[in-house]
Amino acid sequence: MHKFRTHNCGELSEKNIGEKVKLSGWVLRKRDHGSLVFIDLRDHYGVTQCVIDSDSPLFNAVQETRTESVITVVGSVVKRTEDTINTELKTGMVELSIEEFLMENPAKVLPFLVNEDDNSPEDIRLKYRFLDLRREKTHNNIVMRSKIISFIRRKMESLGFLEMQTPILTASSPEGARDFLVPARKHPGKFYALPQAPQQFKQLLMTSGFDRYFQIAPCFRDEDARADRTPGEFYQLDFEMAYVEQEDVFKVLEDVMYSTFKEFANGKKVTGLPFPRIPYLESMFKYGSDKPDLRNPLEITDTTEAFKGSDFSLFANLIAKGNFVRAIKVKNTSTQPRSFFDKLNEWARKEGQGGLGYIIFDVDGSCKGPIASKLSEDRIALIKKNTGAESGDSVFFICGKELKDVKFAGNARTKIAEELDIIEKDVFKFCLIVDFPMYEINEETNQVDFSHNPFSMPQGGLDALNNKDPLEILAYQYDIVCNGIELSSGAIRNHRPDIMTRAFEIAGYGRDEIEKNFAGMFNAFQYGAPPHGGSAPGIDRIVMLLTDSINIREIIAFPLTQTGEDLMMNAPTQAKEKHLKELHIRVEMPKNTK
Repeated sequence: MHKFRTHNCGELSEKNIGEKVKLSGWVLRKRDHGSLVFIDLRDHYGVTQCVIDSDSPLFNAVQETRTESVITVVGSVVKRTEDTINTELKTGMVELSIEEFLMENPAKVLPFLVNEDDNSPEDIRLKYRFLDLRREKTHNNIVMRSKIISFIRRKMESLGFLEMQTPILTASSPEGARDFLVPARKHPGKFYALPQAPQQFKQLLMTSGFDRYFQIAPCFRDEDARADRTPGEFYQLDFEMAYVEQEDVFKVLEDVMYSTFKEFANGKKVTGLPFPRIPYLESMFKYGSDKPDLRNPLEITDTTEAFKGSDFSLFANLIAKGNFVRAIKVKNTSTQPRSFFDKLNEWARKEGQGGLGYIIFDVDGSCKGPIASKLSEDRIALIKKNTGAESGDSVFFICGKELKDVKFAGNARTKIAEELDIIEKDVFKFCLIVDFPMYEINEETNQVDFSHNPFSMPQGGLDALNNKDPLEILAYQYDIVCNGIELSSGAIRNHRPDIMTRAFEIAGYGRDEIEKNFAGMFNAFQYGAPPHGGSAPGIDRIVMLLTDSINIREIIAFPLTQTGEDLMMNAPTQAKEKHLKELHIRVEMPKNTK
């Protein structure tokens, strides 16, 4: 008989009744019934109930065992009595009658309960992450992550992609986030950077003659944490293709996302192929976001004309100064209590707005609300026409500057839908956001800057760069969005040195800066670079959606805290003086650091 087990804890069934077996695992639960002690023994594969009665000489040893101790038991498999059958367990028809018992490793008193969710503070859970990973939900999340990555890898290989690895130690690249720097001991005063993404390397692979590349790539950015972004490191499905147009990339992206989500959706619906394509400006004005949650049925419309020159002076005066009015029609809400509208109005004020104006179109044909009395019948009729409002509906209004206005309108769209609980459930709704602007005005410098990815090909090529207003130039850039979460950005790349030079020149970068910051890629493009493009869906966010996790740390085996600390390994730590001397580094602490 094997030293530790003949079967795992999720394997035994009625076909094993009468067999003598050996199991090893953790004590998940212990129930002392006086003359009987029941132990739920858990390993990676499942749970088996074990039992011992007080006549056994091993009874006291089993009775004194703490939960999460590691034990080995030998015994006979017996059928459970009818009243103790547990249909929720794979092994729930049988139990093991303990005949031999060995304590492999006793557990100390636990800092929190592992066998149930006791709402322990996150810092405690992360400090004892090895215990937290024993919890069923967390454990299953990590198993699911492994299965999803394996599925994606097989899918990419089936589509003809080669898995290749790009460097971890590389040069700093201005890609919008802070780099993690690594001192180069053999080159005093110089530093490597951990890659924010394999962007330049994957483009260089296309230039090197490979046709389809992918990797499950680790990326490193010194950013603050969010619910859907962990600080420090993250993983993405990074891929690139040669000799492609935008739709070629979309076909691969859609195939991989659709197949993955269908495989792991657990009964939820998935948007059919092809995914909707929504231009960036349409998305901003219709949904108030370039990451629209299409499960939300509410849409934003323009009602500026109905208020221009009206007796509702608040909006009329703002419109005269260049502002716009956005409207959100909400069906069948005229019977909502006054408190519903007051709550939304108060929310808007807390968000820094003057409030959230509204008109209620009552079922009797009348109009109610603080705005209705200030508008003539023809203006109200225009609002109904523009929004599609009918009797029984309500319309909410937001007035402000164009971009700021639509973003707040998007937040209001979400808030209203949440309050009414009208966001569709059990569905993954995808879309592709296309036609991003190539440039925007940098609010800090008031200068033209890249709005998305500086390596993207402008629509219209060199002619557009030379002859169009930079703010009117669109790029072959795209995002894939699911349920309001951006899973990936991508682009058809700028593979021509002359177009790249001009594109960067418009953003205020000289050729010398291009050659310095992007030396490898810019040099390579002068030796025959094919047209190419790609994308990089975030693995962590994909797993987060498929496991229905609210926080991204729930689907990472060993995540950092929001402040970028590893409480379990006590990282980051201060470097020893010996190491600093070897690296020719001196630490100068901020003056306000204690």
